[in-house]
Amino acid sequence: MFTNLISATALRPLVAASLLIAVLLQACQQVPPCPPQVSLRDQLLSDTASFDSTLAAQLQADDYGMHAYVLAYLKAGPERSQDSATAANLQKAHLQNIVRMAKAGKLVLAGPFMDNGEVRGIYIFNVPTVEEARELTASDPAIKAGRLVMELHPWYGSAALPLLNQLHKRVEKTSFAD
Repeated sequence: MFTNLISATALRPLVAASLLIAVLLQACQQVPPCPPQVSLRDQLLSDTASFDSTLAAQLQADDYGMHAYVLAYLKAGPERSQDSATAANLQKAHLQNIVRMAKAGKLVLAGPFMDNGEVRGIYIFNVPTVEEARELTASDPAIKAGRLVMELHPWYGSAALPLLNQLHKRVEKTSFAD
């Protein structure tokens, strides 16, 4: 009775669609589940990490995974008698200069010492010479004002240091330079 109502030609697309759905459902059941996402922290701390020649070349690592940098000790300068507003403005400009050098890839690490001693902080520059680091330090408003002075030394450390600034962005909720 129903066969008289629906022609064989009209049934073909429905049969084809039903078969396609059945095939797709079967295929979906055979696809293995995706592995669980591994956090960046777990990837970095994995015991299975091994030498990556591409990364080593990008970071200009030597055979030991090391690279030459310039280390700077920021010391209290001879001109520290600025009023508090001037000192605060110099500090803000100093921090903005740090961000500028880091964004340019020239500064891979910076931070203050927390003991309020003569050595106020450190920089690690990703530059080939002490002279280039000296030029970069000359751009710092706190250096120009005499509030800080720099002591520069060639330094040998992990070639992975330039990755710190990008990693830091993953954990920095508020920028110190704002």
